[in-house]
Amino acid sequence: VIFLKCWKMVRKKNLGQQFNRTGKVEHGSVALPAVMRSGSSGPETFNIGIMPSPQQQVTIGQMHRGHMPPLTSAQQALMGTINSSMHAVQQAQADLNEVDNLPPLGQDMASRVWVQNKVDESKHEIHSQVDAITAGTASVVNLTAGDPVDTDYTAVGCAITTISSNLTEMSKGVKLLAALMDDEVGSGEDLLKAARTLASAVSDLLKAVQPTSGEPRQTVLTAAGSIGQASGELLRQIGENETDERFQDVLMSLAKAVANAAAMLVLKAKNVAQVAEDTVLQNRVIAAATQCALSTSQLVACAKVVSPTISSPVCQEQLIEAGKLVDRSVENCVRACQAATDDTELLKQVSAAASIVSQALNDLLQHVRQFASRGEPIGRYDQATDTIMCVTESIFSSMGDAGEMVRQARVLAQATSDLVNAMRSDAEAEIDMENSKKLLAAAKLLADSTARMVEAAKGAAANPENEDQQQRLREAAEGLRVATNAAAQNAIKKKIVNRLEIAAKQAAAAATQTIAASQNAAVSNKNTAAHQQLVQSCKNVADHIPQLVQGVRGSQAQSEDLSAQLALINSSQNFLQPGSKMVASAKAAVPTVTDQAAAMQLSQCAKNLATSLAELRTASQKAHEACGPMEIDSALNTVQTLKNELQDAKMAAVDGQLKPLPGETLEKCTQDLGSTSKAVGSSMAQLLTCAAQGNEHYTGVAARETAQALKTLAQAARGVAASTTDPVAAHAMLDSARDVMEGSAMLIQEAKQALAAPGDADSQQRLAQVAKAVSHSLNNCVNCLPGQKDVDVALKSIGESSKKLLVDSLPPSSKSFQEAQSELNQAAADLNQSAGEVVHATRGQSGELAAASGKFSDDFDEFLDAGIEMAGQAQTKEDQIQVIGNLKSISMASSKLLLAAKSLSVDPGAPNAKNLLAAAARAVTESINQLITLCTQQAPGQKECDNALRELETVKGMLDNPNEPVSDLSYFDCIEGVMENSKVLGESMAGISQNAKTGDLLASHTHDAITEAAQLMKEAVDDIMVTLNEAASEVGMVGGMVDSIAEAMSKLDEGTPPDPKGTFVDYQTTVVKYSKAIAVTAQEMMTKSVTNPEELGGLASQMTNDYGHLALQGRMAAATAEPEEIGFQIRTRVQELGHGCIFLVQKAGALQICPTDSYTKRELIECARAVTEKVSLVLSALQAGNKGTQACITAASAVSGIIADLDTTIMFATAGTLNAENNESFADHRENILKTAKALVEDTKLLVSGAASSQDKLAQAAQSSANTITQLAEVVKLGAASLGSDDPETQVVLINAIKDVAKALSDLIGATKGAASKPADDPSMYQLKGAAKVMVTNVTSLLKTVKAVEDEATRGTRALEATIEYIKQELTVFQSSEVPEKTSSPEESIRMTKGITMATAKAVAAGNSCRQEDVIATANLSRKAVADMLTACKQASYHPDVSEEVRERALRFGTECTLGYLELLEHVLLILQKPTPELKHQLASFSKRVAGAVTELIQSAEAMKGTEWVDPEDPTVIAETELLGAAASIEAAAKKLEQLKPRAKPKQADETLDFEEQILEAAKSIAAATSALVKSASAAQRELVAQGKVGAIPANAADDGQWSQGLISAARMVAAATSNLCEAANASVQGHASEEKLISSAKQVAASTAQLLVACKVKADHDSEAMRRLVKVNNEGKSSLHLEMMSFFIAAGNAVKRASDNLVRAAQKAAFGKAEDDDVVVKTKFVGGIAQIIAAQEEMLKKERELEEARKKLAQIRQQQYKFLPTELREDEG
Repeated sequence: VIFLKCWKMVRKKNLGQQFNRTGKVEHGSVALPAVMRSGSSGPETFNIGIMPSPQQQVTIGQMHRGHMPPLTSAQQALMGTINSSMHAVQQAQADLNEVDNLPPLGQDMASRVWVQNKVDESKHEIHSQVDAITAGTASVVNLTAGDPVDTDYTAVGCAITTISSNLTEMSKGVKLLAALMDDEVGSGEDLLKAARTLASAVSDLLKAVQPTSGEPRQTVLTAAGSIGQASGELLRQIGENETDERFQDVLMSLAKAVANAAAMLVLKAKNVAQVAEDTVLQNRVIAAATQCALSTSQLVACAKVVSPTISSPVCQEQLIEAGKLVDRSVENCVRACQAATDDTELLKQVSAAASIVSQALNDLLQHVRQFASRGEPIGRYDQATDTIMCVTESIFSSMGDAGEMVRQARVLAQATSDLVNAMRSDAEAEIDMENSKKLLAAAKLLADSTARMVEAAKGAAANPENEDQQQRLREAAEGLRVATNAAAQNAIKKKIVNRLEIAAKQAAAAATQTIAASQNAAVSNKNTAAHQQLVQSCKNVADHIPQLVQGVRGSQAQSEDLSAQLALINSSQNFLQPGSKMVASAKAAVPTVTDQAAAMQLSQCAKNLATSLAELRTASQKAHEACGPMEIDSALNTVQTLKNELQDAKMAAVDGQLKPLPGETLEKCTQDLGSTSKAVGSSMAQLLTCAAQGNEHYTGVAARETAQALKTLAQAARGVAASTTDPVAAHAMLDSARDVMEGSAMLIQEAKQALAAPGDADSQQRLAQVAKAVSHSLNNCVNCLPGQKDVDVALKSIGESSKKLLVDSLPPSSKSFQEAQSELNQAAADLNQSAGEVVHATRGQSGELAAASGKFSDDFDEFLDAGIEMAGQAQTKEDQIQVIGNLKSISMASSKLLLAAKSLSVDPGAPNAKNLLAAAARAVTESINQLITLCTQQAPGQKECDNALRELETVKGMLDNPNEPVSDLSYFDCIEGVMENSKVLGESMAGISQNAKTGDLLASHTHDAITEAAQLMKEAVDDIMVTLNEAASEVGMVGGMVDSIAEAMSKLDEGTPPDPKGTFVDYQTTVVKYSKAIAVTAQEMMTKSVTNPEELGGLASQMTNDYGHLALQGRMAAATAEPEEIGFQIRTRVQELGHGCIFLVQKAGALQICPTDSYTKRELIECARAVTEKVSLVLSALQAGNKGTQACITAASAVSGIIADLDTTIMFATAGTLNAENNESFADHRENILKTAKALVEDTKLLVSGAASSQDKLAQAAQSSANTITQLAEVVKLGAASLGSDDPETQVVLINAIKDVAKALSDLIGATKGAASKPADDPSMYQLKGAAKVMVTNVTSLLKTVKAVEDEATRGTRALEATIEYIKQELTVFQSSEVPEKTSSPEESIRMTKGITMATAKAVAAGNSCRQEDVIATANLSRKAVADMLTACKQASYHPDVSEEVRERALRFGTECTLGYLELLEHVLLILQKPTPELKHQLASFSKRVAGAVTELIQSAEAMKGTEWVDPEDPTVIAETELLGAAASIEAAAKKLEQLKPRAKPKQADETLDFEEQILEAAKSIAAATSALVKSASAAQRELVAQGKVGAIPANAADDGQWSQGLISAARMVAAATSNLCEAANASVQGHASEEKLISSAKQVAASTAQLLVACKVKADHDSEAMRRLVKVNNEGKSSLHLEMMSFFIAAGNAVKRASDNLVRAAQKAAFGKAEDDDVVVKTKFVGGIAQIIAAQEEMLKKERELEEARKKLAQIRQQQYKFLPTELREDEG
């Protein structure tokens, strides 16, 4: 009707449609002005008038296919989706022709329960799938309503994919349900018919929505309506039609009311269109009215589709979306009418009609929302209770505003009054007097609380400014809230449980949808790893959905049963983790799905599931709180039910009616029972522990886990009994399982009683006795498994046979030695083979193990007899005892083998079980070998060959099962091990061949066979080496890393973590350390991906190791975090970081395989950034867990940075380059330093007290102390700079003082972090006090230094006092048991003793001179010398190769040396205070003590090195090592350049074609030149030694050392500059660096080359061969400076310089060409042009300022380097 009315309006306008092009329909009149043309027949008459009304039949919505426009790419994709969906629908229709074929089922309780559960699960899945089908249909209707040009075809394809995939899954459930349904519900054939009808309706819809179908819109709506009707019929067939017919009738009547109102609005709009004068506005009114009619008809069609499944949120969402479309179209219609006319009356009519439409629409949506709340009216108590809860919260938040509190109190009084009246009314109507009394008592309690609240409100109203009155009102409101909870507890609890039921049902439905979407997306998922991960997560969720559905059904069926409620809560909580994993897997898989429609479906389903899980998590937590602790009672009920089921199964077995359930096999049930038996034992042990401790909560958890494990055990026991063919074994299994259930029930009951009396000894004793009985029953149950008794028989047989070995004497042998030996060898081979068969049988059927065990027992008997016979051949009693002892060892090893096989067969998945079995088999072989070796010592080589053959036979079985682990080695360790052992194997086989020929020359006929076998062996070894190398390169050596990370991630979710050995703070600190290490590694991987991809493997390995430690510590941090939400967040963030690390490692492996793949490089960089972001998320989660300690960690990191900065400042001060920026004196900074230091002292006090206070206060104290030390360091640096660079020693004294304070603060922060939340008597508190004392001491020392720094008479003394205190603190650290993080060489330790010797000499000189400047220099030198010595000594002592004795000696003499030096400094201090000749004379004795300790320390270091001793202080050794190292570094960089090629250019210009080729050739030439230069310098250095100008033993250490250091420095500079040049060339040609950086690097190479020449010229003989060669290279290089590049520079300096200049010119030319190519787009408008000029000027000024700053920085760097250059270089430069 609506369409006809609209058409009458629309047909007045003539639409010209052209279908040979795409575009929107244009509205207008065809009566356009004519164009006069002269015709062939002369002038004709033209008439102007009105077109007559159409006489032909008008058809709407159809067109001829020949005039169809070409399909767009989106429409083509939709056609593909529809075609594949049609195939899926046709397959579903074919599958629905017959029901599933189920095996015969028994009638015992377990069978009936299984059938009922399967029926419930199938109904739930079908219901959720029908919901998705109707929602998808409604979505198709809504999405295809508008203009085809504006249609979102991807979304349409997603909806169609949703329909077809759910129809496919639904058909499987329907077939199963049809097979299970009985006659009471309906026949299976009727169900199949309803499903086929639905599939046919879906097929019709798919045909109608095809872009090429040409079907009218009504066809789509009709097909959609048919789907709705078929869906309703299908739900009625399965008894799941939750929506009653009355609700659907009301829904449709409301939808029709909307349609009628819209028709009225269209008529009113028609009236407006008729009076509109403007044609355009008239057409807009007509179009808006038409759209309003279309959207309304759309709403009606959508209502028809979703009405049977309106309980589904997705269906409600589609109907609401259709309503929104109507609402928008109504608004558009009203606006169009208002723009078309000013007629007030007509507009009022339109507005009134629109209001009617809106009201009808609101009524419809309100009806839908009512059902969204389960269609239930608000309870009598619900509204009042909710009001009370909300209003009391408002009162609490309004403290301080008495007026608002009183107003809220009035509302509260009214609500409580309503609640009291409702409760009294219920009490009067209650038949049960007990319940009536309870209601009246609760009402009275609530009324009394209300009266108190009203009185308090009156007081607050009368005294609005009185805070006490407001507090009384708040307390009264709190009491009222408590009373309300008590009064309405049952109602609240029921509401919470009802909410959980809804949430669980929706979560199960959402999970079902996600599984269907995952299966649909599998075909187009191109990432195998992501697909497999998604498949695995779907399987896990699918295993949990039945429990969730059963929990919902049980709770709904028994609403008052606490056990049913607990089952729902537990199943909901168990569902959260696998559900979350599936969400993550689905989201990760979405980008890898190429089908856009399937990807959108998967993404939407994952999003819906995530929302449902969030609601389920909240609802389950609230339900758990409301229902209270009832796990123990529920566990008892569960175990009792299991006992009854087993009894019922026993009766069915006696009658021969016990049948296995579908999917059950003997092997599966056997493995389930074996693995579950261990879980039962573990959970029972936990139950005993918790009950003994009186912990009710954890006892309940353990009882719940025990009941769950027992349920699996009972199911497995029933399955074993039903699957076995032996009735006796079946009865024994069921009886033993029932005994386990009976004993477990008693155990749980005893645990419950033990909780009531935690310290009762009798109760504990009974608990232990019952537990022992249960353990015995559990063992009996396991022993009833098939094959277990056979193994027991074999064990018993071995034990009986072994008794033969217990006799005192053996009878003499009746056989010859050769016969006895031959029989023993044969028996040994048979027994060894039987052992291998036992190992193999554990992987097969249970019968195989029984047969293998029997054969092994028989072979053991024969072997034992042969062994005893061999023992009789022994010549002496001792030999006989040895043989008997070996036989006993074999007997023990055989028993262990059978026990290990038995254990593995019971639980193949047990950790390390396979390794234990393999070890037991090897033990049998080794024991046999030992016996054979003992008995065949007469034949050299024979025993070794026999032993080797037996071992090979043992390990050969491992290769038959390559997927089973045999060790704990990683993938990479295995590859390396195989490679190394393959080499050894090849060498060994060659040795066998050679020795076999020379060992027995008489057996020459075997030589050819030996040679051939050796050759074959060699070829096999070569083949395996090639295969291993190929495998390693193919995977990029990251497969094992990925597995390691994944394994570490999986451990985060493994059950209950081990007992923590530390606090959350300890784990937090470690996690932060490894997290930051991972972030640093990720940044390095970003850099190396561009410069050195071959180094990514090592970085990936480092990241893998770091993440392994991080996951381990993160698990413990999550376990110790409070509250639990923080722990969950930490665990989740660490897992997300693991995913990021996996992606990054995979990209690193891919880039190693193809280092030039730019796309992979970009992906790696993105992955690295993602890892960095996820690290920050981990750190934020840790901070949330313990804000104070995290702040301490952050502060400690900041202080570490300050200490490093102060070290750098000391270097500047020592170099004499630390100057003040302005003309300021130290006095300008003194007060600021003192004030900031005092503030730091206050912060220190707060920090110490913060350890025992809250985390917030601790965080504030840590942050404040970090800020203050930062300020103090800055002002002290400014003060030191103000002293002037002419007094560097005093500057260093001052900076050392603040550095000591910073180090003490770092230690104090660490101690505070460790002592946080600890008791007062904890050892960490004593450490905190000690650190605080050191902090106070160092701050006091700083203050004294500040006050004395300008006093020339005392500042040296003050510096020496500070140094003495510093050395004492360093000695304390040295003497601690803490192991250093890294180790160093003995040479480094000896090198550091040289500083002690120099410092001693300085100290003696300062003591004799008593000059303050000498004392200051001594103090500064002493600090560094002692600290370096102690560090090097400890690091060298803890080297892995150093023995304990040498370590103790080195540490002892390190301490002796320090103590002696301390005494020397203290004596110097005494001399300064009282300078006398006697005291000065004693300096020699103190220095001798230091020298003696240094000598002992050096000898200790030499003992560490052993015989391979090289004097590390020999300057010639240092120089030659550094020179050759520099040459190697340069050559490595040059090789890297050889592999480079210029990047592809986007333009082809003749002048720029060879720029990058020139850059590469220039860089290669420079690298070659510098390499030759350094090698020439090395030759010159050796020649100097040969000529005696530089001693091989440094007699003139100062002079030669200075020259050597100059040569070393220059060589290092050349190597570093060349390396930088190669990196810059690499980055430049690949587009990652600028030409300016290349130019700068080339110039630095030239400069460093000149310095190396100067260093070589210092002592060289200018007539020497090496020097002539060096100068020749230099001169020839100069001549080629302005020519083309040469392959080898003639002279080092000039060749390098010339190559550098060529490189500079090429790079500058490239940069110039690049600059010329950069066209500037000039804006033509005035304002824009002015803005462009201003911006350009701003950029120019900014660049000029940056240039000036860069020049200053370069000057400072050169000045600093100049200070460190040897004298010869500075003079030459001058």
